[in-house]
Amino acid sequence: MVFAHLDGRSLTADDVRADWPRVVDLLRRVHGGLARHLTGPAPCFWVFHVLRDYAATIAAGNGRPAADLARFTDLAGRLEAAQVPLPVTFGHHDLLPANIFEAGGRLWLIDWEYGGFGTAMFDLANLAGNAGLEPGEDEALLAAWFDAPDPAIRRAFAAMKVASLLREAMWSMVGELHMTAPGVDYAAYSAETLARFEAALAAFEDDGR
Repeated sequence: MVFAHLDGRSLTADDVRADWPRVVDLLRRVHGGLARHLTGPAPCFWVFHVLRDYAATIAAGNGRPAADLARFTDLAGRLEAAQVPLPVTFGHHDLLPANIFEAGGRLWLIDWEYGGFGTAMFDLANLAGNAGLEPGEDEALLAAWFDAPDPAIRRAFAAMKVASLLREAMWSMVGELHMTAPGVDYAAYSAETLARFEAALAAFEDDGR
């Protein structure tokens, strides 16, 4: 459904890294007020459920070895256990740079397929992981959102960043089985996002030692 045409452009990862506070300001407005304008059934997004559901879909299509899927579902539980209680809010949950659009001197979020109620932690981690923010930028992002993030918040964010990257990789694995799009190489994208996931996981586990 098209509501209006916006004459502008999607951001790149470089754009987000250069001006992430502006995106965070937009997220703050979304999380703080969007839900008040919604009616009807309330969608929910919980990435750990998504990971388990993707694993079942991939297993049914014999898309990956069973040992790999068992590792992913076990990891989903560990990452979920690292989360901390946060207010429920309505989020976007697919913050690829291309889904952040600049037009008319302001930013817009497009592609709300995964929009739903959850916590702010996923949008923050998703934004950081998809844009490739460096550790110091992650810390600044957390400080901008939480003022003085404690170790539990930092740990929950790092875990959610791993989960976000794994979700992107497993989405692509499902795509290998069930989706076709001109010019899209799902197998290559799976490999690319898995490599980013493994790097984030290694950093998360190193920090936990």
